[in-house]
Amino acid sequence: MLELKNISYLVEDEGLGDKKEIIKNVNLTIEDGFVAITGPNGGGKSTLAKLIAGIISPTSGQILFNGEDITNLSITERSKKGITFAFQQPVRFKGLTVKDLITIASGKNITINEACGYLSEVGLCAKEYIDREVNASLSGGELKRIEIAMAIARKTPLTIFDEPEAGIDLWSFQNLIHVFENIHEHAGGSIIIISHQERILNIADRIVVIADGEIREHGTRDEVLPKLLSQAAPSPALGDESDTALGCPTLLDKIKK
Repeated sequence: MLELKNISYLVEDEGLGDKKEIIKNVNLTIEDGFVAITGPNGGGKSTLAKLIAGIISPTSGQILFNGEDITNLSITERSKKGITFAFQQPVRFKGLTVKDLITIASGKNITINEACGYLSEVGLCAKEYIDREVNASLSGGELKRIEIAMAIARKTPLTIFDEPEAGIDLWSFQNLIHVFENIHEHAGGSIIIISHQERILNIADRIVVIADGEIREHGTRDEVLPKLLSQAAPSPALGDESDTALGCPTLLDKIKK
């Protein structure tokens, strides 16, 4: 279980010399299950994810993981405790193969068949990718799926995905939904996905809405999603590959007002 107690995060406001509060006294408890954190751009979603992962430290407040205070632990230390963070833009590792990365993620010496199994779970033809170097020859969508395969291989109690749909095409996005549905169905522990896409929100157990650094809504999908959809303008046709078609940002802009 993850608990955020009175978490705030301030940064220097360039040009003014003042402090700007990005996260404002957030209190949140996340138990086992699939939680989607959503809200308008600039509302604090990714900042909150980085605070949970240990990439940045809160200005004030406390973070507890399974009852232990991890507020001052680094991202590496939190990883050892069982928290996995998948970046919005996956890192390219020159010189390492896909199998190398999945083996490192699993924390043990796995077989080629085991590594191929993880790749198959994210919709990649294992034979074509297992020995490929993780460099510029891979597309954003391919890297995203490989990173998700690594997260599956780690099997940690808490996995955080920061906007997994960013930079991928519509076909890859639709397949990612199936991947997350499978993870949700078969994996234990907690999954947190930062997203503004309706189709991701629709498979979550609980939804947290954050805007202007504050939690505006927190409840089950059935409690929160209808409120968001009721504010949304009609979306374009499903065939449109724009962000609006995928998640209707106008809905999230209205949350801020």
